[in-house]
Amino acid sequence: MTPSTRRDSALAATAQFRADGLGHFIAGRSVAGEGALVDVHEPATGQVLGQIRDATPGELAAAVAAASTAFPAWAAMPGERRKAILHKLADLIEARAEEIAAVECLDAGQCWRFMSKAALRGAENFRFFADRAPAAADGHALPAKDHLNFSTRQPIGPVAVITPWNTPFMLSTWKIAPALAAGCTVVHKPAEWSPYSARILVEIAHEAGLPPGVFNAVNGLGETTGKALTEHPDIKAIAFVGESKTGSAIMRQGSETLKRAHFELGGKNPVVVFEDADLERALDAAIFMIYSLNGQRCTSSSRLLVQRSIYPQFIARVAERVKALKVGDPFDPTTEVGPLIHARHLEKVSGYMPIARQDGASILAGGAPPASAGGGYFFQPTLLADAEQSMRIAQEEIFGPVLTAIAFEDEADAVAKANDTQYGLAAYVWTRDLSRGLRVSKALDAGMVWVNSDNVRHLPTPFGGMKSSGIGRDGGDWSFDFYMETKNVALAYGTHDIQRLGV
Repeated sequence: MTPSTRRDSALAATAQFRADGLGHFIAGRSVAGEGALVDVHEPATGQVLGQIRDATPGELAAAVAAASTAFPAWAAMPGERRKAILHKLADLIEARAEEIAAVECLDAGQCWRFMSKAALRGAENFRFFADRAPAAADGHALPAKDHLNFSTRQPIGPVAVITPWNTPFMLSTWKIAPALAAGCTVVHKPAEWSPYSARILVEIAHEAGLPPGVFNAVNGLGETTGKALTEHPDIKAIAFVGESKTGSAIMRQGSETLKRAHFELGGKNPVVVFEDADLERALDAAIFMIYSLNGQRCTSSSRLLVQRSIYPQFIARVAERVKALKVGDPFDPTTEVGPLIHARHLEKVSGYMPIARQDGASILAGGAPPASAGGGYFFQPTLLADAEQSMRIAQEEIFGPVLTAIAFEDEADAVAKANDTQYGLAAYVWTRDLSRGLRVSKALDAGMVWVNSDNVRHLPTPFGGMKSSGIGRDGGDWSFDFYMETKNVALAYGTHDIQRLGV
């Protein structure tokens, strides 16, 4: 397929959603919606693709009511049956993988070279948790002297899943798959800037055989629909992926009803390159982890910490590679960096360039939108060098194709600089010294550390961050720990003494 035919495919796949304003999916059926219209733009052109409907209070209440009504039967369904439905769902995702990938290019601006596999990763997420559904309720046998204790798990109830705009389909499956496998029902609010693949997901889910009300989707703004969803007393837990500031607001909104919260939030992740590293592989990984997905990636290696002895030559090679990155049409398979998501986000990323200059950093590559942006929200891949850890460009999450390079002296200095942010999501360490790799990994304030590797996700492992980067972990049983309540039952052998009062 050519780039233009891929774009035509995405337009055709979303035509019915774009025609009259995308409403909601509640209790197994499409709801047109009566709320205010919100424009959805194509990042590559800046043109309006269509609109979504901001959910009215009544529409939101209906979605939560549908999830509440469907919960008892879904929770009671045997795990083997849930497993079969979720595998069918994965089959349908795979059958429409190219269409879903094209939609991600259309309304999220993500590059085809990465999105062509993203839908398949979404199917993999459903298969992984589907296979664990039959044992989701299993606990532990914990015998004591006078009692046999055993634990079980049960689904917590209807949950809210609020997902971001950067890789919307894959991140939606990452949150929704374990919730459904655990026996929870879901009300999903996708990001208003990239809503279309989420609508495809909920329709596929019901085609696969999900009972009405088990998986509902409402569109709208965070400050209206999102707020109402997180405050609703019948929503028992909130799974959110997005900015740390928004996560803080959601925590406040859910506090009155004592909601459980799982947050995957921001990051200012370091990639630490020691002088003894395999510099060729470290170079490849550092560039891939910041410039792929247009820099809009929570686990991006946005701070490049390089040992001073190799800093000049390594940064020169980075600059050469950054200048050679191909920016352009996200539907073109040769494109490496596409547009940012929205005009507001482009303004935010652009705004860091005068800040970098004012603070004394050097812009070795990029630093502005390309001359050929053509109305799209493009920003050149950028390298900011000679930075200090105290600078805003080293402290704040820019969330774009912008890499900040900082020199360090030794192992202690590397750890100190790596940890000197409010964030603690991911970190990357490059060294041939295994002992050093272990020491530094242990010392870093990060929920995930990759040594001599880029971000290679293994689904059974815990995914999440420290400090302002989040609360909780996804992956394996960690996901079920969030979506399920653990109950302990103690059976007495009849051998222990019971105090007798009032005799």
